[in-house]
Amino acid sequence: MASPMRNLLCDPARYLQSFRLFLANSTEHQSMREFMERQLPAVIASIGNGKSTINILSVGGGAGEIDLLILSKVQARYPGVTINNDVIEPSADQISKYKERVAATSNLGNVKFTWHEETAYEYQSQMNAEKKSKKWDFIHMIQMLYYVKDIPATIRYFHSLLEAQAKLLIILVSGTSGWEMLWKKYGSSFPLDGLCTFVSSADIKGILDSAGLKYQLYELPSHLDITSCFIEGDKDGELLLDFLTETCEFSKTAPPELKRQVVEELRKPECSEERDGKVVFNNNLSVIVVEP
Repeated sequence: MASPMRNLLCDPARYLQSFRLFLANSTEHQSMREFMERQLPAVIASIGNGKSTINILSVGGGAGEIDLLILSKVQARYPGVTINNDVIEPSADQISKYKERVAATSNLGNVKFTWHEETAYEYQSQMNAEKKSKKWDFIHMIQMLYYVKDIPATIRYFHSLLEAQAKLLIILVSGTSGWEMLWKKYGSSFPLDGLCTFVSSADIKGILDSAGLKYQLYELPSHLDITSCFIEGDKDGELLLDFLTETCEFSKTAPPELKRQVVEELRKPECSEERDGKVVFNNNLSVIVVEP
């Protein structure tokens, strides 16, 4: 009998709902913001040297929250320089949120936005078909490599578009995170359906090393409050379990034994710790800055 379990991406509305709940319950964006405030200025210190225009490519830009923070740092480093900011994002809903955010933000007069409503693979295919290979001064891929089919090829392709002084910035879950423990153990039981792959910074380091690429790695501590996952029937808990397992309605469709094991695993010290009566999942991130 076919399993009733479906990948969360099969239901885009539920995916967005669970993703937004994840952001609300985690320090994900807070950790990224701290990195952008403290370390990003040094990373971008020479990307625009001697240029009258800086070209930035955001691969999987989402709703633009982190993108706009990155742009503010580039503007601060290169005041008045024209910035072309291209965004690849397959979700129309996320693009519309991004556009609203841009409309509500002042000081973007020198930034020209172009949105491509497509996946990274579709963008690459189109550019190849048109024999275009525009070069970029800064490319970032934030929490999106889970959704590409061929990760090494995707990294190779976007890395090939870097200018001489450019940087490729990748953010994804750390090899020391609870995600790594949960997915290494149970990933094969989740319905990935070719829509997503689990990958952590440990895998990306391996890919970059074998390609002989130079990079710097930064670890960002982050956590996620998953207390509601242990309350039977709790709506938020069910949505978070969906997000953690990449499964639509995990609580209702997973075999009872798998559900029991996953919920048990989430409590283990490899994944989470108890703090002030809450269960806090290790959501540590890694930032990898790849040289041209």
